[in-house]
Amino acid sequence: MPFSYDFLALAAAACWAVSSLLSASAARHLGAFAYSRWRMFCVSLMLWAAALVTGGWASLDSPALGVMAASGLIGIFIGDTALYAAMNRLGPRRASVLFATHALFSVVLGYALFDERIGGQALAGGVLLVGGVMTAIFFGKRSGEGHAWEQDNGSPWPGIALGLLSALCQSVATLMVKPVMEGNVDPVAASAVRMTTAFAAHLALLWCGLAVAKPLQRINWPVFGMVALNAFLAMGVGMTLILLALRHGEVGMVAMLSSVSPVLVLPLLWLVMKRRPAGGAWIGALATVIGTALIVTR
Repeated sequence: MPFSYDFLALAAAACWAVSSLLSASAARHLGAFAYSRWRMFCVSLMLWAAALVTGGWASLDSPALGVMAASGLIGIFIGDTALYAAMNRLGPRRASVLFATHALFSVVLGYALFDERIGGQALAGGVLLVGGVMTAIFFGKRSGEGHAWEQDNGSPWPGIALGLLSALCQSVATLMVKPVMEGNVDPVAASAVRMTTAFAAHLALLWCGLAVAKPLQRINWPVFGMVALNAFLAMGVGMTLILLALRHGEVGMVAMLSSVSPVLVLPLLWLVMKRRPAGGAWIGALATVIGTALIVTR
């Protein structure tokens, strides 16, 4: 049984890898808060429609609604906004290094809260996977790289703090939904609650007149198209797959397998930039592949 749920986490990582490239220019055009707000708006419409068609709303009771709403505030409203703010400062590659630490947070918290123990082959695979992800991204830049996605915007330290905050929020939000998803809660309806709560929080900030919530530039149709596609892949499909994986999978394992998305980004960056990743990226990617194989065959 764990084998199939492992692959759900890997599929979510693939969705996030593709969507991260779609988000870079749109997030810088709109700003972190406006980008997240538009993305939440798009995915909320998609998930509400899907849950109404499938009848998934009937699976949610009041306690489940409360947990999912709180998870949406922490993991999506705070966590996702912090991630895109970090991306605006550091670029998608370096922000991904920091976000990948959510796997480590999840392993530690999963052990502390649910007594999830990782040993033997799975532990070795996890060490290789997380270490490989870090190596692939940290050493993935070639010397003299001048692409806009690799440029710093101001001091890196606020970006580093935001990246770590996003990782911690992702881990905490995942741990919150684990007990709920072990029941018969529909993952599409659950995702709809999380996204709608995050969207409502973003709207509240905008209506309160906070300057940070206002868009840097007006949205246009090409940018809206990128936002909508990112919303569908990352939040609609990716997050729903994660909720399904958590139904029977361990929090730590799901977090580690879903953290391979930064490694999957490397060949996509190669395709976009027309430049092969640095040698360290290949070493890290190889370690990640071996670690993933050890985990899914445990």
